[in-house]
Amino acid sequence: MRRPFIAGNWKMYKTPAEAKTLISQLLPLLKKADIDVAVCPPFTSLETVLKLTADTVLRVGAQDVFWEEEGAYTGEISPVMLFDMGCTYCIVGHSERRQYFGETDTSVNKKVKALLKQKLIPIVCVGETLAQREEGITKEVCRLQIEQGLAGLKPEEAARLVIAYEPVWAIGTGKTASAGDAQEVIGYIREVLAARFGKESAGQIRILYGGSVKPDNIQELMAEPDIDGALVGGASLKAKDFAEIVNYKNS
Repeated sequence: MRRPFIAGNWKMYKTPAEAKTLISQLLPLLKKADIDVAVCPPFTSLETVLKLTADTVLRVGAQDVFWEEEGAYTGEISPVMLFDMGCTYCIVGHSERRQYFGETDTSVNKKVKALLKQKLIPIVCVGETLAQREEGITKEVCRLQIEQGLAGLKPEEAARLVIAYEPVWAIGTGKTASAGDAQEVIGYIREVLAARFGKESAGQIRILYGGSVKPDNIQELMAEPDIDGALVGGASLKAKDFAEIVNYKNS
């Protein structure tokens, strides 16, 4: 049985002072449940959030990483640095990284391997654009992103991953894939993972849905058999909304 996982992606929001306020509001609202919870602040707020969440149920991840351990790579952050700080997770391949910063399946693959080497858990994002969806190639796009982004991994390495299916057209738009549509694509992604890494490993990989996840749609999404959680954007910036999403089992 896969343990549910809700992660908040803060994107380029929250200074350290703002992060302190948000975490102080959020922690008292989180109810004990059989669920993993994480937030992914910007790099400048990681240390603040890590200190505030020590010895709590809340884990912390980064929003991106470079694949080398050290070197002359101005402006980059290495997996070694993230691990040393105390991070547990790291998002890679987010559509905004792909769209604005030239992220490719090849660079995603390098980052995934570098994170796994440091015992960090990659949250690997895949998903189609609106044009690709209208063209009817959603599954093909996701399959290629999975196969190329996870190329060369062993089944035991793949089992440690988290995959986030985020249809690009639903990110920050208020539009959400229906629970049935999300389940169809995520179920297919699990089939692709099973074909590549075996059913046992594929059965251990948690697959999240991301794209305008809110308190009023989390229950429907989590009722689907292959949806193991959510990667939450805007709603994770509001303590009450994010707590309601995390506490979906208790509502």
